Amino acid sequence: MTRRSWTGAAWELSEVDQAAVERLAEASGLSALAARCVWLRGGTDPLTAKVLLEPALAALHDPYAMSGMDVAVARLRRALADTEHVRVVTDYDVDGTTSSLILQSTLKILGGGEVSYHIPDRKTEGYGFSIAAAEQAAADGVALIVTADIGVKDHDSVAAARRLGVDVIVCDHHLPQGADVPPEATAVLCPPQIACSYPNQALAACGVSLKLAQALLAEHPKAAAILDSQLKLAAIGTVADVVDLSTPENRAIVALGLASLNRGPHAAGLAALLRVSGLERGEIGSSDLGFRIGPRINAAGRMAHAAEVIDLFTTRDRDVAAELAGRLDRLNSERKGVQQRLERLAKRAVPEPAPAFVVVGGREEDGWHRGVVGIVAARLRDRYHRPAAVYAVIGDSATGSVRSTRAVHAVQALEGAGELLERYGGHAAAAGFTAPAAAMPEVAARLAARALELTGGAAPIPVHHADGEVAAPALGRHLHDELARLAPHGKGNAAPRLVLRARLRGTRVLKGAHLKAQLHGPSEPVEAIWWSAAEQHRERWRDGAEVELLGRLGLNRWRGRETLQVTVEDARDPA
Repeated sequence: MTRRSWTGAAWELSEVDQAAVERLAEASGLSALAARCVWLRGGTDPLTAKVLLEPALAALHDPYAMSGMDVAVARLRRALADTEHVRVVTDYDVDGTTSSLILQSTLKILGGGEVSYHIPDRKTEGYGFSIAAAEQAAADGVALIVTADIGVKDHDSVAAARRLGVDVIVCDHHLPQGADVPPEATAVLCPPQIACSYPNQALAACGVSLKLAQALLAEHPKAAAILDSQLKLAAIGTVADVVDLSTPENRAIVALGLASLNRGPHAAGLAALLRVSGLERGEIGSSDLGFRIGPRINAAGRMAHAAEVIDLFTTRDRDVAAELAGRLDRLNSERKGVQQRLERLAKRAVPEPAPAFVVVGGREEDGWHRGVVGIVAARLRDRYHRPAAVYAVIGDSATGSVRSTRAVHAVQALEGAGELLERYGGHAAAAGFTAPAAAMPEVAARLAARALELTGGAAPIPVHHADGEVAAPALGRHLHDELARLAPHGKGNAAPRLVLRARLRGTRVLKGAHLKAQLHGPSEPVEAIWWSAAEQHRERWRDGAEVELLGRLGLNRWRGRETLQVTVEDARDPA
């Protein structure tokens, strides 16, 4: 019988070709553990290991390898030459706002006619490129719309724009497998589309926008410096949108963007955002993009309007930048409070036993805030190990977000209830939808049935895959630095997850919620931190306890000091 952890999960050590790992270690000079982690990420020989460990500008593919790029560039150059009014229309999340900034800056650098932008209001307009946005663009004299992070599924809106005499270029990445792109678009830049053989199918929308900018700026005398600046934005959007970092191009975008963020200098808005995020140049990592910078940018669209992000990044006034960055920081704090309250509501609403697809929601005035339903859906998914949807009812309409598991494709699940939904879209791990509020009980039933169908009816047993095993005495700065070469980390290239047997000492509970301890055995101090675990596991977390920890080795920086720290994800009793 499989030994279960404290959380009820099974652990599996990822399989490798041990002889190949040993050859790689010998040829590359890596330790056995580091070589194992590199091999598991596709660095199976010294050449591919070098590509993995040393992301470089050469990993950025030719933009013209993307289907539709030549048409998009030609149309934009004609718009610039004819001084046409071009409008950038994007989503309100980090991927959308960074895309907007990349595209706007590119068009303004190249000169031409007026460049404007539109970001939908989450509350009044909802997700996507709407017919109302197309009509407003036509009324404003816009000749060309460039969408980003939306548009590929908005066929009716693209058709409406064309009827009104407005051309549309779509930059997106949300296309479900086999789905059609808008036939009336002037060009569609979307690597997952059937007609596209671009080598990197996993670009975020900000990555697609970056490729368009790269093509447009190819002959500009300051192209390299502009690209370096835009890579900062693309790195933030790529990590925050949780796209696959196993591809060499995405890794290079994030690595080069991080290098530029750590090197500086920065414009007033970005510098102010880094300050309120508590980040110093030289110490910014990929996790900071996802957990410090990204949430503050997202807070604008969740709690107010994403236009505030554009205002921040485009101001040149340091005082104004400080004020705007402070506003995003306060909105993020407000978001945290709303989120905590909604988490409590949502957990109480989940029936026992939990269905195959957890669906909960309620009226917005009762605390079901539409701006944080996606975050809370992710919390429910992680708690119950099932796909989850959380929705807010406004009037007669329900707006919801889905966060799913590996076994259930979020969009395919929604397709099972497609006839009941007014609108839906997204990708495998995350999606959004709107539906009549009265239909939600039936939507929930359809989603549960679809989840059972996709999983074969099997009860979900969480399985945690580990990259390797390490004894506590082997933990040290040398091992950390060696494993750190695998960064930048994110989806598809997670920081190495290790199984560690250790004895706890100095155990304590932080803020009533988190578990902390020192590990006995390493030659230098190593802490262990297990976030939000006190409620369930504080009785077992005690001085002298022999445990096996599943976690990731990193650095904790505090007031100028660096301490090795294992971030714990799970624990179990030794065999």
